[in-house]
Amino acid sequence: MIKDTFTEDQHRLARIAKAMGHPIRIYILGLLSRQSCCYSGDLSEELPIAKSTLSQHLKELKDAGLIQGEIEAPKIKYCLNREKWSEAKILFEKFWNE
Repeated sequence: MIKDTFTEDQHRLARIAKAMGHPIRIYILGLLSRQSCCYSGDLSEELPIAKSTLSQHLKELKDAGLIQGEIEAPKIKYCLNREKWSEAKILFEKFWNE
């Protein structure tokens, strides 16, 4: 059965890699890795994309667990999920060293 062919680590790494599969998402992750948090409004001013497009990219990163959002009406504050980010680093290192 194909489901049993892949390890849990392979599934998790694929999900993380998919979420990181766009330059805007890489930019957002890089920005958040250099500072504690960032508001969605600040991101929309910095990136030349529609707010709805930015929301979709943030949703993808959040769904993968790489970032977390906290509502501070009327804004949303986004931060890197440091625990998941560390897990991603370990999974990528393990993959590259196999």
